Amino acid sequence: MFQVGDKIVHPMHGAGVVDSIVSKKVNGVVREYYILKIPVGGMLVMIPTENSREIGVRPVMDKEKTDRLLEAMPGIQVENVQNWNQRYRENMMRIKSGDLMEVARVVKSLMMRDGARGLSTGERKMLHSAKQILISELVLSQNASYEDMEARINTALS
Repeated sequence: MFQVGDKIVHPMHGAGVVDSIVSKKVNGVVREYYILKIPVGGMLVMIPTENSREIGVRPVMDKEKTDRLLEAMPGIQVENVQNWNQRYRENMMRIKSGDLMEVARVVKSLMMRDGARGLSTGERKMLHSAKQILISELVLSQNASYEDMEARINTALS
């Protein structure tokens, strides 16, 4: 179980700090929830404590691991799937995996596609979301600013 002040990651919303743990009655059932404050965008996310592991909630990676991730980003290999539907499903599975390297792969793939052909509205939203997830964890792990991490990612993935 996480404690108030812990830095954690929700696979679909990104990284944040446990602001509080509260009991709420939802659909007639009282449950405990982590209130996750995500600094990027200032969003608050309620995560049920009892199934947070199944959702894929995990601690933020340490600085050493994210240093290695940043170094590996330029060499990330991406597939060029032509079928929009298949590409979207594969990218969504990568994001949901919670694996930051897979999220970086999605960001790189969509950035390359955007530069070459442009993106559909759905893929543009996915790129924005994946980038937010990636940046939010790197900001907390590296103790850096959002702007600095975004610039480093853009340089590493372009």
